[in-house]
Amino acid sequence: MTGTTSLKNITLAVFDVDGILTSGQLLFLPNGQEVKQFNTLDGLGLKLLMEAGIETAIITGRSSPQVELRSKSLGINYLYQGREDKLVALEELWSNTSHNATTTAYIGDDLPDLAAIRHCAFGASVPNGHKFVKQHADWCSTRKGGEGAAREFCEHILEAQGKLELLHAKYL
Repeated sequence: MTGTTSLKNITLAVFDVDGILTSGQLLFLPNGQEVKQFNTLDGLGLKLLMEAGIETAIITGRSSPQVELRSKSLGINYLYQGREDKLVALEELWSNTSHNATTTAYIGDDLPDLAAIRHCAFGASVPNGHKFVKQHADWCSTRKGGEGAAREFCEHILEAQGKLELLHAKYL
C-alpha cells in the first residue's frame, strides 16, 4: 500500500461512475431510460477537493445524461463518457492539462479501471470492487461504491495534504 507521500502531490482526482459514484446497479424505466442514483456525501467530498485546489475528473465507460448533469452540478473539471479505455482517456487528459501520473489519484472498481489505477501515483478501489482490482490498488475505502466511498477517498487525500481539518472547521 502507498503511503501519504504520493498523496501530498495530488492535484487531480479521477473517479469512475458505476460502482464508485453509484452502487453499480443499472436501473432502467419501462421506456428504456436509464436511472442513476448518486450519494450526496460523495458530492460534498468532490466539492471539498475542488475548494482545496484539487481538480476533478470523471472517466466512465457508459454515457448518460445523468452523469453529465451530475458533473455540471458539482463543477467537475473534466468529463469523459463512453470510454472503456480508461488509461487512454487519462493519458489524453494529461496531454491536455498540466497534470500527469505523479499528480493523479484514481478510484475505480472493475477491470476497465485497473490500468488507470496502476499508472497513477495513487490508485484506489472499494470493498465491493473486483478482487483482482483491489489486489492492485494502493488503498481501499471502507465504504462501498455509491455509499460514500468517493467521499472517503476525497477526505483521505485532503487529510494527507493537511487540508481536511481547515475545510471541516468552516462548518463549525
